[in-house]
Amino acid sequence: MEENNITQIIIDTINTILGKLFSSIDNNLYTILDKITFIDSNILHDKNFEKILGTSTSNGILLIANSLLLGILLYFSIKYLLSHFTYTNMEKPYSFLLKLIICGICMNFSYFLVGQFIDIISNISIAIRELGENLFDKKICFSQLILDINNNISINTSSVDVFSLDGLIKSIISISLLNLIFSYSFRYILIKVFIVLTPFAILSNSIHSTSWFFKSWLRNLFSLLFIQVIVSIILVILFSINYSSNNLLYKFIYIGGLYCLIKANSFVKEFIGGISTEFSNNFGSLSKFIK
Repeated sequence: MEENNITQIIIDTINTILGKLFSSIDNNLYTILDKITFIDSNILHDKNFEKILGTSTSNGILLIANSLLLGILLYFSIKYLLSHFTYTNMEKPYSFLLKLIICGICMNFSYFLVGQFIDIISNISIAIRELGENLFDKKICFSQLILDINNNISINTSSVDVFSLDGLIKSIISISLLNLIFSYSFRYILIKVFIVLTPFAILSNSIHSTSWFFKSWLRNLFSLLFIQVIVSIILVILFSINYSSNNLLYKFIYIGGLYCLIKANSFVKEFIGGISTEFSNNFGSLSKFIK
């Protein structure tokens, strides 16, 4: 009898601890997910980040990029001069200068251009979610998703029994949420990294031998941004399903939906390429992102 009481006390303690953990995750992390997943040009307007980018051509990354532009001009001049002695084929000077001028102008407005590019992807994502809101009269976001999970699937967040099926499902959902946080936080940082590289990527397009860098940069940045379009579609589909609180099938559909959100980057990577943001594979992917 005493052993049964001790066992029950241990079970109750575990349930209480995990119940508080799940409640904390529900109340805090889904709002964070909305902020780091659905990105627009406001990502450029962080004061400390703006200092890195540079507010003019005389400071920040733009100063380095403009110095590199002069270096490329000097490199081409020397190489063109030597080609007369080595009889090697060279690009025509006027063709090179035209490309360099165009790339130089675009480079100095690169953060404005990349901001517009980010907003185009963001507006597509917003349009998809607004369509869902008009159709289903619900806000299409992660914070609303957790309300539907807890209300429609009848998971009691105040009293979780992790040794029951509902408790197991709630555990899986919470672990999936943490995986989403890590993956999308990693994606958020990577987007900032590629934004910083924007002037160099544009400038690299002025030389044929380095133009691969621009193509790789564009593909990877686009794939990272396009994830939020796929996420918006998945969320709309999840909110479109008419859930029944007593139907076990719908509980597993929600888990499947969260798994799709975790694998959204893999779907995009399969379609258009790019870098992986899956938290378990990020270190291996860093060495392969240009492939």
